[in-house]
Amino acid sequence: MPSPSTLAALRAFVEERDWDQFHTPENLAKSIAIESGELLECFQWGGDFDPTRVEEELADVVTYCIHLANRIGVDLDDIVLRKLESSRQKYPTEQARGRMVKYTQLAAEREAETETVTEAAIRDGARAGAASDPEPS
Repeated sequence: MPSPSTLAALRAFVEERDWDQFHTPENLAKSIAIESGELLECFQWGGDFDPTRVEEELADVVTYCIHLANRIGVDLDDIVLRKLESSRQKYPTEQARGRMVKYTQLAAEREAETETVTEAAIRDGARAGAASDPEPS
């Protein structure tokens, strides 16, 4: 995540301008969305993009994210690692590797596989039970 010197530079920049008063969580979230739109605009008409402009817009997005995390009192490393662990659960490697599908589809596939295995176990259990039943006299 951002180095201590980067964080200090951001805080100093805001403090020098007395902008902290405007950095409410709501305003910062809006700014992230606005700047994200500007970043997306760099790719609006295809894959060719101006690297300098992309860097500038990306810096704006990241800067507002850092400000928001600071304002609401969360540690970026902690929240990113927690989210990564949550994503690991939603996107198991053996199921998600090389696939571009939403976690809900993966969960549905796991559920269907579990049902199939359960049904097969029940069927196999019924066959085994039938085979061990004594013959009628």
